[in-house]
Amino acid sequence: MSMTHRLGKNTGVASIAAFFVFCLIAFTLATDTFLTAGNLLNVVRQSAPLLIVATTMTLVITTAGIDLSVGSTLALVGALAAIALHAGVPDTIVFIGGLVVGALIGLINGYFIAIAGMPAFIVTLGTLSIVRGIALLITQGYSVPVDGNGWFVELGRAWFLGVPLPAVIAIAVLFAGWVILRHTRLGRYIVGIGTNAEGVRRAGVNTRSVVIKVYALSGAAAGLAGLITTARLGSGSSNQGVGFELAVIAAVVLGSTNLFGGRGTILGTLLGALTIAVLGNGLILVHVSPFYTQIIQGAIMLFAIWMNTRIFSPQRRRKG
Repeated sequence: MSMTHRLGKNTGVASIAAFFVFCLIAFTLATDTFLTAGNLLNVVRQSAPLLIVATTMTLVITTAGIDLSVGSTLALVGALAAIALHAGVPDTIVFIGGLVVGALIGLINGYFIAIAGMPAFIVTLGTLSIVRGIALLITQGYSVPVDGNGWFVELGRAWFLGVPLPAVIAIAVLFAGWVILRHTRLGRYIVGIGTNAEGVRRAGVNTRSVVIKVYALSGAAAGLAGLITTARLGSGSSNQGVGFELAVIAAVVLGSTNLFGGRGTILGTLLGALTIAVLGNGLILVHVSPFYTQIIQGAIMLFAIWMNTRIFSPQRRRKG
């Protein structure tokens, strides 16, 4: 493969990489505190839930799907974990249970999308509301404090070889996502479904099973993110993860995963998520109002989607 062709295939990733480096340089020059080890490690720790869920969202979007329920799943799992710990349930059971609850929500999404044939946007918009409502119901709108005597809180606060444990977990999830997408049969099916689902089905692949697995993974990742967030903050709340799904989708699309399916990149997702995290952190350090931060992030997401449709739309793929 020629260098020109390789660069052509990875234009989106190269673009976000360049923008990421630009942000690093700009904030380094604008403030003395941005490039310190403490601040950078804090950015990585806080972005761990985003990185984890964005990895599985990359798989979902590569199938030409979407999962809007991840923020609500994060909140529900976090709230349930805090309530269970407060009731004396062992930390290990709480951890496994959180992953199972997240995966079950994903399985429900997958069933209605793959089996019932409903649009992913409508299904996950419905579960977004239902799951958030359940979280509000069980907490009555209050934060539930976490008992810090067990190992659970270390999930969000511990360090491993000088790196925050949430960041280590996020790296492991990113690596697993990269392996799945690039080096497994499931990954080839995911890309194939996003490109031509009917053709993959006629080739003998159980496309429904693949779609259900992808949404189950998305739900489990959101559950893991909820556990880490609750452990780091020391409480579970129904208000956690509000707007989280938008940040996740922005990270994936900004990383040049094709919004129409058929093309996904974990490296691009990593760069997209870190760019969003760096922007949020850097704008705060230069004393920009949080309200402007939301406006800027929304504008970047709009620009990323515009670029995505310009570069990776089905019409342009046919012309290529």
